[in-house]
Amino acid sequence: MPTAVIDGISTHYEVLGEGPPLLMFSPGGFDASLDKWTTLGVYARVKLLEHLPRHYQCIVFDRRETGSSGGRVERIAWENYVSQGKGLLEHLDITAAHLLGGCMGCCPVTAFAVRHPQAVLSMILYWPVGGARFRIRGQARFAEHLAFVEQHGLAGVVELAQNSSAGFGKDPRIGPWAPVIRSDTEFAKSYATLDTAAYREIVTETLKALIDRDTAPGAEPEDLLELDIPALIIPGRDVAHATSAARYLQECLPRSEYWDLPPDDQTEANVPQRLLEFLARAG
Repeated sequence: MPTAVIDGISTHYEVLGEGPPLLMFSPGGFDASLDKWTTLGVYARVKLLEHLPRHYQCIVFDRRETGSSGGRVERIAWENYVSQGKGLLEHLDITAAHLLGGCMGCCPVTAFAVRHPQAVLSMILYWPVGGARFRIRGQARFAEHLAFVEQHGLAGVVELAQNSSAGFGKDPRIGPWAPVIRSDTEFAKSYATLDTAAYREIVTETLKALIDRDTAPGAEPEDLLELDIPALIIPGRDVAHATSAARYLQECLPRSEYWDLPPDDQTEANVPQRLLEFLARAG
């Protein structure tokens, strides 16, 4: 798998198919590796990567701090994920692309469109995260990690992460940097010696930046209302993907299309075709 170094952090990516570029921000919450497009829940069922690459150049990648990509202990906000995606396009000499986000990947898609509207041909927002329960569960996850750090220290986090294959979403104790701890020995050594108080502040500020509202995070509504970019919104309906979050994006995006199809009715027979129809119209 090829690698691009973006802002000093390695990004593992793959390009599938030929045609207009489609940059895909992976689903999976804080475990957003590129394999989630084929292994996770609804995405495994609708099989987008068996259909979209027949018509588009699909660019999939491990988000920083996930999969085989690298990371850095710092305050992380949606802008950091935007910078990774934009840097990957620049690495591939692509000036503008369609964007597709799944789950928490919808958040950097909307933030990307606000920051770089000239580089976005269209947006597909598939099961955007959001809702009160998403916020509450997310905040609890960060709190559990910090409680573990308080009790066992950062060396304890390293030991736990290296003896587990779980992600932050499954085992909050290991924190958001666990994949990098596992894949990079030098990173793990450095992580274990960080100042605990400074680390606690970084984690707290990351939480405030990423999970700050009871609707879809990612971009401010005032900015979304100014976007002149076609958008297709496909709602989820569970504790992490509240339908209200999808409706909120419909309300805020002036050129949005809302596909009011219940999650159980979203299948390989209808979803890829609906996405292809939208992309063709969006140009």
